[in-house]
Amino acid sequence: MANKLSLLSRAKIILKREGFIAFLRRALTFPLRRIPGYDYKTFYVYEHNIRERNEADFLPRIKDFTFHVVTSNQQAEEMARMGLDIYPDNKFARIRLDREAIGFCVFVGTKLVHIGWLALNERAKNSFDPYPYPVDFPRVACTGGTRTIPEFEGKGLMTYVYYKRFDYLRQKGILRSRNAVETSNSASQKVHEKFAPKKSRGYYLKVGRWRFWREAKL
Repeated sequence: MANKLSLLSRAKIILKREGFIAFLRRALTFPLRRIPGYDYKTFYVYEHNIRERNEADFLPRIKDFTFHVVTSNQQAEEMARMGLDIYPDNKFARIRLDREAIGFCVFVGTKLVHIGWLALNERAKNSFDPYPYPVDFPRVACTGGTRTIPEFEGKGLMTYVYYKRFDYLRQKGILRSRNAVETSNSASQKVHEKFAPKKSRGYYLKVGRWRFWREAKL
C-alpha cells in the first residue's frame, strides 16, 4: 500500500508541475497501472451539425418494429403495463430517466432490441457517459449509452436511432450534438461517420480522484 501511495504522490506532482502531456510522456518510465484508481483511454470525439435528413435513408433492416421516445419513469411504467418494458435489461434506465436523460427505443413485438440515450443537460449526460468532455448545454446536446441486443446487431438499428435522436434535436431547434467513442470501438465509429461529423481526438486520464480530459484536432 505504501508503494502505491508513493506512486500516486509522484503522479500528482508531475501533473501539477509539468502538465498533462509531460505526465503522459513520463508514464512510460514507471508502472502507472499500479496506482490506485488509474485509468487512461483515447477517444474520437464527434460533433454533429444537425440538419434535416430523409428517414428512408436510415431505416433498419428489420420488419414490424416500433419506435418510442421515453422521457420519464412514469411513461416507462405505463409502457411496461402494456408489455413494452425497458427496465429488465437496462439496470440504469430508471436512474437515467430520473436525471432527465431521454431514451430512444426500438421494440420487436414486446422485446426491447435497441436503446440509445440523449442528454440536454450535464446531469443527464453524467447518467450515461462518465467521461468529462465538454458539451455546451443547452445549445449543444450529447448522445451515448447505446445498446443493441446481440441477435439484432448489424441490422442498422444504431444508425436509425441516431437519425431519430438528431431529428428530435432538429425539431427542438438544437443544431449541434457531441459524442465520445473509444478508438477501439470501430462499429460505433462507422455509424457516426454516416452523418459526416467533425472529428477530434480525446484523451482521458484518471489518477486517484483526479480526472483530466484533453482534445486535439485530427
